[in-house]
Amino acid sequence: MKVGLIGAGNMARALARGWGDPVLCSDSGSGRAQTLADELGGRAATNLEVAREADLIVLCHKPYQLEAVAREIADAVGDTPVVSILGGTSVQKVRGAYPQAAAVFRIEPSTPVEVRRGVLLLAQDDPQKHGFAAIDPALEREVVALFERVGWVARVPQNLLGAAAATSAVGPAYLALVAEAWADAGIRHGLKPDLAGRLVAETMAGTAELLAARGWDTLAVRREVTSPGGSTARGLDALERGGLRVAFADAMNAVDGGQR
Repeated sequence: MKVGLIGAGNMARALARGWGDPVLCSDSGSGRAQTLADELGGRAATNLEVAREADLIVLCHKPYQLEAVAREIADAVGDTPVVSILGGTSVQKVRGAYPQAAAVFRIEPSTPVEVRRGVLLLAQDDPQKHGFAAIDPALEREVVALFERVGWVARVPQNLLGAAAATSAVGPAYLALVAEAWADAGIRHGLKPDLAGRLVAETMAGTAELLAARGWDTLAVRREVTSPGGSTARGLDALERGGLRVAFADAMNAVDGGQR
């Protein structure tokens, strides 16, 4: 399956690097498509060339450009399947822009797809409810398998995609901020910056593996390292008093609602 990327921004680059295949991609004049082609092989092309040559078209441009890009390439797309990674853009809206497409999928990836550890949210939607043909199961399996190469594909009802994206898609930025604050605290207590950063990153990575091994039981993982009245208990108490839970709840409220 020859994949064509319409757009060559950060997420397109992350996906392309994760797949590691020669790319067929376009941009709006930034030169990023050529830079990506120089890195991975393949070639930079126009939107029309991508639409004509690809077996699967991935929309990676800005969400507000949907109608303009569709007017440019819809005839060339024909019945080629389309994957949209456009944030806050429903499957129905993309289908309306590309009515001839064999299928339209909405996937919201996270940037760790670059290292094949992404979370990819696949919107679950019944096209027949909206007057479109059902998606061929074999095609859906092929598309899902493609994206499973770069991470875990989670099937999420469309009405919950906003909440799911506000949990996972923004997560790398949140965790980077947590890591920064955590490492800074270590630096203030005398650690060298490179050591503090590595300690935090390795601890986060190891804890993620441990959570998976424990079936995502966060309480179990906390109990295994926390002795009553000990240093970990004092640290957790400080984080609670500092409003950690409230801060994440506020962040969820700020993000969810703009994703649907």
